[in-house]
Amino acid sequence: MDYSRMQPESLMMSYGYKPSLSEGAIKCPIFQTSTFVFTSAMEGKRFFELAYGLREKDKGEELGLIYSRLNNPDLEILENRLCLWDGAEDCAVFESGMSAISTALMEFMAPGDLLLYSRPVYGGTDHFINHFLKKLNIMSVGFHATDSKEQIIERINATGRGDRLTMIHIETPANPTNALIDIEMCAEIKNHFTTEEKPVVLSVDNTYMGPLWQHPLKHGADLVLYSATKYIGGHSDVIAGACLGSKALMARVKGLRTFLGNMAGPWTGWLLMRSLETLKVRMEEQAKNAEHVANFLQNHPKVEKVYYLGFITDPREKEILDRQYSSNGAMISFDIKGGEKEAFKFLDSLELIKLAVSLGGTESLAEHPQTMTHADVPHEDKEIMHISEKLVRLSVGVENYNDLIFDIDQALNKL
Repeated sequence: MDYSRMQPESLMMSYGYKPSLSEGAIKCPIFQTSTFVFTSAMEGKRFFELAYGLREKDKGEELGLIYSRLNNPDLEILENRLCLWDGAEDCAVFESGMSAISTALMEFMAPGDLLLYSRPVYGGTDHFINHFLKKLNIMSVGFHATDSKEQIIERINATGRGDRLTMIHIETPANPTNALIDIEMCAEIKNHFTTEEKPVVLSVDNTYMGPLWQHPLKHGADLVLYSATKYIGGHSDVIAGACLGSKALMARVKGLRTFLGNMAGPWTGWLLMRSLETLKVRMEEQAKNAEHVANFLQNHPKVEKVYYLGFITDPREKEILDRQYSSNGAMISFDIKGGEKEAFKFLDSLELIKLAVSLGGTESLAEHPQTMTHADVPHEDKEIMHISEKLVRLSVGVENYNDLIFDIDQALNKL
């Protein structure tokens, strides 16, 4: 079968899986095993040679199954299917989004290096960069969506470590403000500082857009990262992460994953394979619902401002939006007129929408970024990034949008 002619959503049910190898089961079984049997000692030797990079693969040869810390059928099939969405050469699945992000950052950075990162980013990522990496003497410098390429380059050079810039990590749209970062601009900055001796790696956290609505590798990124808990998993019942990129870079990521031991287990892999089958229909319904909810919020007298990609009017941001995205997404943030008291009252008054962190699931969720997901970010930084006490973040699910609007309306009317 010529898979190259088919769309990813058509391949999510079967790609990479041979029922004949699993008693004819239509769905891939859960391979709940720690180790795998070799047919001969020579086969075991050859498998380990490939696993540890001691030799190149022969033509048509595949890495054999050894031990579930290295590889497992559920994870291999899942990783192959995830590659289809982003057009990646290889993928590594982790036990959480943070384990994917932290593994990638630790693999490509060393003490004395400099990291450039966009702000705001997910609170866990912010903490890892500004607390853990500091312990390793890895310096970081942040920039905002409004900064120009020239301003960012000047900021890098001002650190005195421009020659040690090793990695650029961005999250776009920004969590929780939906600010847009230009991936191609960041690729130009990467190329400006890259040398033959010290290449710079550009990684993009694509969690907010999922594998459907933005493809960073096509815009010059080297790695794309996901909290697979979110849209990829989509049912709020699994914690997982993923990292995708070229075979060369992913060999390094997978190597560190092996020794850190933070790969996902077979149950996680199986659940994510199940979720990929409905990824497109779920995300399209969520985006449709989000558009209706955003339009309602935009016209509500108790709402001060709505942060939604569909409302972008700035010419620079609009150009990025049109070039980089295929949807306005399903994430909305908005400022309530008032402050923390009014934001909390709204959140406590919701009935259908649940008060919880996370995003991308089938159910709609609401939270208060300043005191919850971004609680650890310094107050002065939150002010600069518009993460205020009146900001509420919504992740729109697959419920009937009229019911979501009714719930939001009755909660706002209680202010």
